[in-house]
Order: sequence, then structure tokens, then C-alpha cells
Amino acid sequence: MKINILTLFPDMFAPLRESMIGRAEENGIIEFNIINFRDYTSDKHNRVDDTPFGGGAGMVLQVQPIMSVVKASNLTGKFIYMSPRGKVLDKNIAEELSRLDEITILCGHYEGVDQRVLDELSAEEISIGDYVLTGGELPAMVLIDCVSRFIDGVLASDESAVEESVYSGLLEHPHYTKPREIIGREVPEVLVSGNHQLIDLWRFEESLRLTKARRPDLFESFLNSGREFSKQERKVIDKILQEK
Repeated sequence: MKINILTLFPDMFAPLRESMIGRAEENGIIEFNIINFRDYTSDKHNRVDDTPFGGGAGMVLQVQPIMSVVKASNLTGKFIYMSPRGKVLDKNIAEELSRLDEITILCGHYEGVDQRVLDELSAEEISIGDYVLTGGELPAMVLIDCVSRFIDGVLASDESAVEESVYSGLLEHPHYTKPREIIGREVPEVLVSGNHQLIDLWRFEESLRLTKARRPDLFESFLNSGREFSKQERKVIDKILQEK
């Protein structure tokens, strides 16, 4: 996948060269094309924004620099604008985007971008939550990280992308590693029992308990999802439902 990023602060995307996404770029699975659209402004003072029509606080990013870079760089594919008024990023959006060959992400600043840019590019607005940040760079990196996990070859196995917390419908169970005892605390006995059926049930129970406590909305959705549960899973569910 080719990911074009239009930003005023290209240095903020240095983290993309690290960890799994960095390796994916090295292996040619993902291609990043980070463009500073200030380089394309026709203003002699290198300005890319101006005051809003109708008055009000803040500045608005102008049409000319953004549309000039789109034309000059021959950007194609789906255009995305990181915006708190957009659809909230979730698994379905991430999977859909991961199937595309090319996307272009526009990072806004100040009071946003001239609406005519979004209309001309048929840009989809995507949010990462009901809060406002100083710019679109951090949300863009969240989107890229989330989408990349669904691209073949980025993760070590296909299972990793779909069995994580939330995607399975439940929050993830606790994890433990060696040593077996440290700081006065031991690993739950079931995890070293070697009985994988009991281990799976324990993990299911812990996921249910955490989800009920922290995300009751997900818990209710999981129970009402129409999934078929085994007799043992049903016993675990009944146990959790009886807990206060």
C-alpha cells in the first residue's frame, strides 16, 4: 500500500520508521510519501492559511497549496481528512482501508481546512475520538498504525490482527511471562497446568470479567451478538452475570 501524507510538520512522522511498520516499509509492503504542502504555496511569505469568511477565531488552511500538491504529485486513490467531526475509527474502517492500493491523508491545523478542498477531493473525514488535538499528525499516525495491522505481511501472523482486544468483541485477558513468581506475586496456577482447555476457559472468563467492569456496552453487545457458546462457555457467562 502507498500512503501519502500531506502535512505542515513532516518530521512528526519519524516514528513510522520504527517497529513493525518500519520493517514493513523496509520490506516494500508499505510505501510512505510524506509531503510538506507549505512547499507548494504560491504566497511569497509561504503562508498556507488565512482568516475565515464570516469572522471568528483562528485561521483556515487555504485551497491553493493543497490542491497544487495533489496535482503536482499526481495523488490518486482515497483521500482522508483527520477531523473530530468524522466517523470514529474502528475495525471495519481499518479493514476497508487496508484493502486499498493507495490512500492520501490530509493533516489539518488551526481551525481546519477550506471545505472546498474536502468537496473537491471527496475526502472521507475520520476521527480517533471525541476530543480535539492541535493537528492531524498524531491522529494520522494512529490511523496508519491501525490500518497497517490488517495488511498482509505487516504482522507475524494473520491471527494477531483479528484476535486482539476489542476486535474479538471482548477486552483482552491478562498476560503473564517468566519468572513464575516475582515481587511476591505468582502466575495463576491454571496457566502452568498444561491443560489448554482450562486455560482457554480461564482466559474467556477473565476477558468477560474485564469487559463487564470496564466496557459494559461491549459486554452487552457480545452477549447479544448471536454467537453460539459451548456448554462450558455458557457456565462461565452465567457465573460472570451473577457477580456483582
